[in-house]
Amino acid sequence: MSVPLKQVLRVGAYVVKQHLAGRKRYPLVLMLEPLFRCNLACGGCGKIDYPAPILNQRISVADALEAVDECGAPVVSIAGGEPLLHKEMPEIVEGILARKKFVYLCTNALLLEKKLDLYKPHPYFTWDIHLDGDRDMHDRAVSQDGTFDRAVAAIKAVKARGFRVSINCTLFDGANAERVAKFFDEAMALGIDGIMTSPGYAYERAPDQAHFLGRQKTKQLFRDILKLGRGRGWQFGQSPLFIDFLAGNQEYHCTPWGNPTRNVFGWQRPCYLLGEGYTKTFKELMETTDWDAYGTGNYEKCADCMVHSGYEATAVVDAVKNPLKIARVLLRGPRTDGAMAKEISLDKQRPAEFVFSRHVEDAMKKAHAKPAAMVDAAE
Repeated sequence: MSVPLKQVLRVGAYVVKQHLAGRKRYPLVLMLEPLFRCNLACGGCGKIDYPAPILNQRISVADALEAVDECGAPVVSIAGGEPLLHKEMPEIVEGILARKKFVYLCTNALLLEKKLDLYKPHPYFTWDIHLDGDRDMHDRAVSQDGTFDRAVAAIKAVKARGFRVSINCTLFDGANAERVAKFFDEAMALGIDGIMTSPGYAYERAPDQAHFLGRQKTKQLFRDILKLGRGRGWQFGQSPLFIDFLAGNQEYHCTPWGNPTRNVFGWQRPCYLLGEGYTKTFKELMETTDWDAYGTGNYEKCADCMVHSGYEATAVVDAVKNPLKIARVLLRGPRTDGAMAKEISLDKQRPAEFVFSRHVEDAMKKAHAKPAAMVDAAE
């Protein structure tokens, strides 16, 4: 496990504090999306085809820091879109670090070397670079040749400056276990501090809807990868119990409130992946969302999901409650054969509601009524 010890202890203490206070639902990671605009057009992304008035909006420094304070989560993951297109991103990062939050700044790395002088190494700061496999796998996933080589060059540059860096590797249907294992070897050889991995999830508006993994395929793929990885020194930047869950060994339910999302629309409900409503405040999000209406077994859209934004929080809370369980997984590694944990029944799930377009229409009305803050197109 490559998560810094200070972060492990801080998050563990935070979880214990919430339970002692009797809180049933609380956030662990704030998913902050300061803008949707990106300099790539990945086929599996649901953020890239908003109308221009929405793509031109960004969250201000003040609103970003207000979201951090309002939410109170100990970890902030800054995603997008491409965060480095936001001209005030260094100020946002500095403000979050000043609040002693752990920051993971996600980027496709195309602008990273250009922007690197604007950031300084910090024990609470990690670059999280998008790298979906080897050169051919990654360039195909992001629909642009040459991005792999630029990401690798950026990894070398940030490591030379003394930053922590992880890679974010999303796996899709058709991924080959041996090829992924070889890629993980090569990634670790670059000197990265950890691998963050997850199966892809079918955003409603993603151009490519054909290559997302189902739960059974996800479990078998990760078992095959992890079996090949024994003794090879891979370091994952996620809870060992989440990795064990991906391998089919934990019967977890989604914790959508564990990773709440704040973006240009507001606080997104129910989660980072599904935009089925927005609230103005975090308090409203937590108190007015019908959480029981979502998750695998409850909602058709959630049927195949095993993504970190829904299940990492479940694994972290389980680890704090059951330290012997996580100790066993740390000692032996995830089990890669034998029976898998019981799957969640889909018999009573409610049918999908396709409401995304309404939220876009509402946002467009607001955008036309009030001039949006613009992202510098020359970035």
